[in-house]
Amino acid sequence: MSEIKVEHEPSEERLNTLGVPSWPIWTKEVSEFPWQYDAQETCYLLEGEGVVTPDGEEPVAINKGDLVTFPKDMKCRWNIRKDVKKHYTFE
Repeated sequence: MSEIKVEHEPSEERLNTLGVPSWPIWTKEVSEFPWQYDAQETCYLLEGEGVVTPDGEEPVAINKGDLVTFPKDMKCRWNIRKDVKKHYTFE
């Protein structure tokens, strides 16, 4: 299975090239829940932090300012440690 890709503090130019400012926004309070990705998701964390643990793999920490790509068909567990606000898009 392909892995979660995290790009720390991408430049504003990179975010604009990807169109991040026009992506919808998703928010979630501190919580823990299972999730499965039906499509590849790329997101940019405006606020918050958490840990995403893919089934059978090592946990991945994500934080404010990270550009994160989750692979299609990945099953995981989200543990949101600080309320999250993120731009997101599915491919």
